[in-house]
Amino acid sequence: MFHHKNFFRLSVVSLSMLLAGCISLDPDYQRPAAPVPKTWPSKGANADAKAVLTDWQHVLADPRLNQVVQRAVVSNRDLQESIADIEAARALYGEERASLFPTVDAELTQTRARSSSGAISSSAEADGAVSSFELDLFGRNRSLARAAKETWLASEATAQNTRITLVSETTTAWITLAADNSNLALAQQTMASAADTLRITQLQLNEGTAAAGDVSSAMSTYQQARATVASDKTQVAQDINALNLLVGDTVPANLLPGTIESLSPQAIAIVPAGVSSDVLLRRPDVIEAEHNLKSENADIGAARANFFPTISLTGSAGVGSSSLSNLFSHGANVWSFAPSITLPLFTGGSNLAQLHYAEAEKKGLIAAYEKAIQTAFEDVANALARRSTLNEQMDAQVQAVAAAQRSYDLARRSYEVGTGDYLTVLTDQRTLWSSQLNLVALQQTDFENRITLWESLGGGLK
Repeated sequence: MFHHKNFFRLSVVSLSMLLAGCISLDPDYQRPAAPVPKTWPSKGANADAKAVLTDWQHVLADPRLNQVVQRAVVSNRDLQESIADIEAARALYGEERASLFPTVDAELTQTRARSSSGAISSSAEADGAVSSFELDLFGRNRSLARAAKETWLASEATAQNTRITLVSETTTAWITLAADNSNLALAQQTMASAADTLRITQLQLNEGTAAAGDVSSAMSTYQQARATVASDKTQVAQDINALNLLVGDTVPANLLPGTIESLSPQAIAIVPAGVSSDVLLRRPDVIEAEHNLKSENADIGAARANFFPTISLTGSAGVGSSSLSNLFSHGANVWSFAPSITLPLFTGGSNLAQLHYAEAEKKGLIAAYEKAIQTAFEDVANALARRSTLNEQMDAQVQAVAAAQRSYDLARRSYEVGTGDYLTVLTDQRTLWSSQLNLVALQQTDFENRITLWESLGGGLK
């Protein structure tokens, strides 16, 4: 059993741990009020909606797109870097938190000696020591640990924001590839139609029913379409390269989209957004801003604690014996206890400057937090405003394409039988092509708006 003196030695360690962190000088934290309305300004929001889809797997209904995004979440290098930042921030928090506890070292030594008479003697010594340890009476170390923890949590929010952005960018790149596939297909169709018109015009020129200028115009239209085909092929190849970069690996051909017309209208689900604007508090960038604010709030507590004395303890205890068998029972008892107090009498204004700096930083971070909420509100409001007019605009564009197709078909048939002029054919063909490209752009905008709305709401409620 331990002697009562041994128990006293151990009390040095116990006392230092019990005295750690008696008070906190952190300002009372109050979350700033969100400087935005409670509801969205757009009439497109469904006021009866009570939930937001949770994660991207529920939003991306196309199985190919779902697999592509899954690959990106696993392999994207930016996301891997964000995860590494989380690990680094967590380690720094652990290092800062370790300052709340004393460092205890134990040492065991044995010495053997031979005297001039030939007698051999041995002795053993055991020491336990507490390194110089600051009693956290005014909460400075705890404030610093809290600041480090909030920084760690902010890094987690950053990684989550990176993940949501990655999902959005990968989805957008995939949809862009589908739209450019459609543009390429339209250019190829136009080139084929222009080649056929050129052939007919040359035959009519040989028969004397067409002018040489018509042949030149037909040739010009054909060559323009041919150049566009080459340009669109380049764009499609670049889209695939961009998608591969986002994913962090080569996307298999069977996971690439076809034309945008071939996609299901529900390839990307529309997220209901009738909930309160309080949902913005769950956006990762807003969460990150609040953790940064809380970290600075704790820094103010640490800066305030600098004005108070620092009390450090150094304790050691040990026993010595001539044999290991009775080392802890009959040996010589040795202990020491050396507290020290440091009082900041004059710091040249350093402590006050640090406090003013922390307070100023907090004001700036409050503004940054409020701006993050305002930016989030604007993102959602803009996405909803676009959503409310997209359906009507797309319906109008579909009708415009159908009308342009009828006009072109009539003009071409009239020209082929000799009752129409080539200028009308050329004009209607260009109108049709332009209308088709506009429809593809609107279909692309529709899908992109859906993922933008999901992203703006912070990836949904969890």
